Amino acid sequence: MSKKNILLIENTVVLGESIKKRLDEAGYLCLWEHDEKAGMAKLSEVRPDLILFDVVIPITSDNEVLVAINANNALSAVPIVVILDSDQLVEIERISKLGVKDYIIKTHFSSEELLEKVGNLIGPGEKGVSHESIHKTKAPEQTKILIIEDELMLSDMISTRFQQDKFQTFVANNGEVGLAMASDIHPDLILLDLIMPGLNGFEVLKKLKEKNSHLESIPVVVFSNLAQNREIAESHRLGAIDFLVKADFTPRQIVERTKNILAKYPQ
Repeated sequence: MSKKNILLIENTVVLGESIKKRLDEAGYLCLWEHDEKAGMAKLSEVRPDLILFDVVIPITSDNEVLVAINANNALSAVPIVVILDSDQLVEIERISKLGVKDYIIKTHFSSEELLEKVGNLIGPGEKGVSHESIHKTKAPEQTKILIIEDELMLSDMISTRFQQDKFQTFVANNGEVGLAMASDIHPDLILLDLIMPGLNGFEVLKKLKEKNSHLESIPVVVFSNLAQNREIAESHRLGAIDFLVKADFTPRQIVERTKNILAKYPQ
């Protein structure tokens, strides 16, 4: 069975590399072009199963990619997902009227959300998680969550919420302690802040993902109020599997997001 093709049109190199890597790892074949002209040329060569492209808002009906797709009967049924700079309601309404099926916001980008949206439209990739593998996920009582966060009140809130769902939780208030605890307990998932005294989150992530490290396979979710494209892209480049903006998530939502990640990355 051949892999499902996804045509990605993205001119930001770091973000494009991150998206392509996640899609390829999930069992899709990601064909990446850096601009709309090259993307349209690729459309004449292949019929992708899904088109994912970055757009400058406001997106209009004379957008070159949309015009090319709508003019081609063979492509008109291909689902389109766009990458937007903001989630303004007027823009969401406009892209819906133009036939776009879904959207991703750059500042909130996460591989978890990307794969969920792609899977909803075209199904899982060849390496998609099966229900059987989900059932093999450890029980919460056997699952260790390491929270590396220097804000004591926040780490206590998140830790308490995990404990309510029976997870084992461990808290480190700086990067050095977090690395030592990770090596000692080998957690099933690490929730990592970026701004901390001493080693910052990027430095901790680099050390966790060093080649041949016994910690390399542990899924790391970055949790920060730094939500610029460069921080998100750098986190993914260094090996984080998700990026959560503190202001956008409640402790309950963090736990639910973590459960989904643990199902896909069992230790």
